[in-house]
Amino acid sequence: MADAATPVNLTRAAHVGISVSDLDASIAFYRALTGREPVAAGTMHSVPFGRAQGLPTAKLRYATVNLDNALGIDLIEFQEPVGERTNGVANRPGSMHLCFRVDDFDAVYRRMKEAGYAFLGDGYTFTAGEVTPDAALGTKVAYFNDPDGTNLEIIEPRGGFAA
Repeated sequence: MADAATPVNLTRAAHVGISVSDLDASIAFYRALTGREPVAAGTMHSVPFGRAQGLPTAKLRYATVNLDNALGIDLIEFQEPVGERTNGVANRPGSMHLCFRVDDFDAVYRRMKEAGYAFLGDGYTFTAGEVTPDAALGTKVAYFNDPDGTNLEIIEPRGGFAA
């Protein structure tokens, strides 16, 4: 295990990588979600790259969609070795989610529902007695999945969450 007492100072995210089963379907989903075309797309077949990830090889197709804050979403379809779906349910240790910040939660939530996005539950507003500190009160969130079950969120942050 790494020494938690030794700071490494990683403070800037470059991208989030999402393994997908069908790159074309995922590009279509994220294009509709973000309104963005991929800025890069290609293939890779490399034993050393695969080994760098703990795999025997890596034969893959990929595409990158950039967001306004310079965070890239790398969509990666592993063709060799093909992996199993993780079914990243929110409460499973090791699962992650990607959160999209919105300025008008109600309008975006409504537009997404009208477009057929299936939310995992109703939208939620942080309320007193359920969250601390009170500075987060009024934050609105909703959760949904991409075609492979990747956890996604929209958030209109308030108070301390807005910083």
